[in-house]
Formats: sequence, C-alpha cells, structure tokens
Amino acid sequence: MTTRLSGATTYQHGSEKRVIGNVLRGSIGNLIEWYDWYAYAAFTTYFAKSFFPTSDTTAAFLGTAAVFAVGFLMRPLGGWMLGRFADRFGRRSALVLSVTFMAGGSLLIAVTPNYHTIGIAAPILLLVARLIQGLSVGGEYSTSATYLSEVATPGKRGFYSSFQYVTLYGGQLLALGLQLILQALLTEQQLTAWGWRIAFAVGTVAALTVMWLRRGMDESESFKQASGGEAAGERGTLRALAKYPKEIALVVGLTLGGTVGFYTFATYSQKFLENTAHIPRRQVTVVLFCAILVAAILQPLAGRLSDRIGRRPLLLFFGIGGTLLTVPLMTVMGSTRNPVGAFFLVLAGLVIVAGYTSINAIVKAELFPTKIRALGVGLPYALTVAIFGGTAELIAQALKSAGHETVFFWYVAGCVLVSLIVYGTMRETSKTSELEDR
Repeated sequence: MTTRLSGATTYQHGSEKRVIGNVLRGSIGNLIEWYDWYAYAAFTTYFAKSFFPTSDTTAAFLGTAAVFAVGFLMRPLGGWMLGRFADRFGRRSALVLSVTFMAGGSLLIAVTPNYHTIGIAAPILLLVARLIQGLSVGGEYSTSATYLSEVATPGKRGFYSSFQYVTLYGGQLLALGLQLILQALLTEQQLTAWGWRIAFAVGTVAALTVMWLRRGMDESESFKQASGGEAAGERGTLRALAKYPKEIALVVGLTLGGTVGFYTFATYSQKFLENTAHIPRRQVTVVLFCAILVAAILQPLAGRLSDRIGRRPLLLFFGIGGTLLTVPLMTVMGSTRNPVGAFFLVLAGLVIVAGYTSINAIVKAELFPTKIRALGVGLPYALTVAIFGGTAELIAQALKSAGHETVFFWYVAGCVLVSLIVYGTMRETSKTSELEDR
C-alpha cells in the first residue's frame, strides 16, 4: 500500500511491522560496524605497547590515539565515496560495501604481528587497517542515517532514526562486554600478549555475516521513487551538493560540539578514568559499560520526544548543558576514586550528549532532497568529525603529557558553545523536512 504526502513523496507502508523490520535490518549492520570501530578504543590499553613499545603508558596511549585520529581522516573520503555510491546506486548496495571494508580492516588488525616481531611494519599495518575502517565508517554513517530516515514512518522519524545511535552505543557495549568476558577468562598478561586479538577476530566474522544479511535488505522507497526522475549524472555529485551551501554549513555547525562531546564522554573517559583518576582498569570497564547501556536506552526516548516537541529543544538542551557543565563534570571526574561516583559523572555527560546523538541523523537528513541526501549528510559530517571528533582524544592526551590536562575541558566546552550558537539560530527542521517534500 502506498501513501502520498506533500504531493511529492511516496512511502511504502505494508504495516508498522514492515517499517520495524526495515529499521532492524538497517541497524544490525551499523551495530557490528561500530563494534569493530570501538573495539580499537576499548582494547587500546592492552595492545598499545604491542605496536608502540615504551615504558611510558601515556606515550603508548598517545601513539594509538594518533592512529585512532588518523583513521578519522579517511571518513570524509568514505562519506564522499559511499555517499555518492548510495545516491547513485542505492542505499542497500552502499551498506553492503561499507561492512565489507570493515571486515577487511578488522581482519588485518587481528593478524598483524607485534612490533618486536616485524618492527616498524607493525604500526604501519595498524595504520592501514584503521584507514580502511575509517573509510567504512565514513560511508556507513551517511548511508545508514539516510536509510533509517527514509524508511521510517512519517511522524515517527525521530524515534526510528535514533536507533542509529542505539546501535552505535550497542557496538561499543559489545566491545566492552567482550572485554569484561575476556578479563574474567584471561589473565592481564594473556590479554596483553594475545587476548586482545580475539575482539578483532570476532568483529571480522560478524562483519562478514552482516555483509551476507544486508544483501537481502529492502531498498529505500524514497530512493526508488526519486531515482526514476533524476538524471543519473546529477545524483550524488559534488556539483549537486554545492547548490546547498547553507545546509552544508548547518551540518558542520550541528556536528562540531556534538562529536567532541560524544568522543569525550563515550570513549576518552575510559582512558581518563584509568590514567588520571587512577581507577582500576576492570572497574573502569564496568563503569563505562553501565553508563553507555543507560545512554543507549535513552536514545529512542529522546528521539520520540523530538517527534512531539521538535528537534531544536533537544539540541538546545545539549548545547546549554555541554557548555556549562563539561568543565565541572570533567574536573570532578578526574579527582574521583569511587567507581560509583565515576559512573554517575560519565552518565551525566552522556545524558547531556543525548540531546545531540538521538536526533543528529534525522536533523541532517531533513535538510537535503533524496538525490543528494546521503552525500549531503555524510561528507560535511565526516569532515567535521575527522577534524574535531577524531582529534579529541589526541588533543586530550597531548595536553595531559604537557601538564595542561584541564585545558582540554575548556576546549570541549568551547566547541559545544559554537554549536549552541547554531542551534539557537537554525530553523526547526521537522517542520520543513525534505523527507516529506523532495
């Protein structure tokens, strides 16, 4: 059954059950992609010295953080390449391709010998693997955000598109959960020597499985309807994207504070609690696991709220909260020795960030027409994440190494403030959505 809205957009709704099925199929691959991406961050504490041998823990973390940041440099290329591919050839094909890249990157990390075995080739291969994964994630974000937004029921787009970050957090939870299991089964020495490789082997198998499953996904109805009416040479091109300079600037402004805040509380906090607060490694893993679990549950609740009250109120909540509370939260977190207190501090940060994470995909998708949506969502987002999100941990570790760790807290708050200015001046996208009127 088809229903036409706004005289231009055609949606296919067999039932709400069909929509849910499409969302689940679109999300499961995202879950595994982000598991593979975050396995690197979660297990850094174990494999850092395998690739960057040094007696200084902070220096080893700095080396792996640099590779983590360089991996982000490939995300704009992935956002452009796979975003263009998705706009020209379909969301489903692009999603299959992205998870294939991720499987290759994870396999390379799993089998690469350490520095003592092959010397400088070890960190070089680690870098190559992260570049491949960065290419994958850059394309995955734009295509999955577009796909989930397009297949969602009108009036519930905020709710359904929020599952992108449910699965993103879910991927991180899987990585941390496996870490907890391995910590229980293996000794610290075994984990450091070879146990961390299990995480990347699991990710490889899971990604290959998802690659097979995604081949059976339904194509987005919006893409099928639009592809027949647009010249093939115009879809997914930089020339077409250049016609939307205001929307591109909005994506950059929307993303800047959100990506820095997200990577500060969702990934860097693990190293921060271990290396600054000096909370034992296993307790830190439990703290982060529990905080992220609650944050994942919050995403669809916040997404549904945005369907009722609009997107801007949630963005303003994040912008105001992140600007005013980041410095106090990080200051107290750095001095706490209580894992329970650390949990509530990390959770507070993630609750604030939920104002951005729960709806960032739908807000960006609502800015662009179907013919350029995947590229419009993916490329400016990936550029911003590469410059600011990917370097957040590197900047934090460098400032700590230089003895000025607290400057990082102010840096994060400043980035959020820039986005707050954008949130305060932008239009309410749910009322002018290109998803409802191409």
